[in-house]
Amino acid sequence: MSNQKHFSKSQRFKELLLITLLGDIPTLALGTKLRSWLYRIIFAQLDSSVYIQNGVEFLGADKISIGKRAHIFKGVRIDAQGHSNNQIYLSHGVAIERNVDIGCLDNTSIYIDEETFIGPDVCIAGPGDITIGKRCLIAAHSGIYANNHNFSNPLEPIKSQGITRQGIVIEDDCWLGHGVTVLDGVTIGEGSVIGAGAVVTKDIPPFSVAVGVPARVVKNRMSQQLSERGVGISSP
Repeated sequence: MSNQKHFSKSQRFKELLLITLLGDIPTLALGTKLRSWLYRIIFAQLDSSVYIQNGVEFLGADKISIGKRAHIFKGVRIDAQGHSNNQIYLSHGVAIERNVDIGCLDNTSIYIDEETFIGPDVCIAGPGDITIGKRCLIAAHSGIYANNHNFSNPLEPIKSQGITRQGIVIEDDCWLGHGVTVLDGVTIGEGSVIGAGAVVTKDIPPFSVAVGVPARVVKNRMSQQLSERGVGISSP
């Protein structure tokens, strides 16, 4: 245990030193190249051609992996501190826009797959596991929250009653509009579109269009496509 604590302190010192020295160098060729090269000392994995703008904060970088051609813009905060099993993985070609906040809390895995775009001011938070598939579009000011607070006892402070954590899965090729909220325990099926401002509290089937609070499915994209092609769809 003492060795683990020593390693954590040593790792955090290296992390603070490098990010303090390099994190605010303006995003010119020099600043970007220095971060892409020297941050490899502190990250679990940092592949080639990664673009990290100035003003990005990393915590627990030894639990963060970033794939090729990922772009991370100013004001982003990625926090994998806490449990030794925490893991944040940004796959190849992921783009994280300004002021996004990604946080693990305890014993959490957050996986964002290839070529997914996360818009400005999005919050993605554990401690439940979160998986976002390939080529997804998450619009600005959306929130993905993989936990719920217990509140059954009105005589006890809510913050003292603990939480539940089921996890969230957003499958490939989904589009979440501006200000969408996704709550714990939800799976959004492949190819689905979630309208602006919707609150997703239940699973959404693949290729659905869902809107409202709470979100409800109003259209199936696959059925619409078949209808437009003149293909008959039999009733169940």
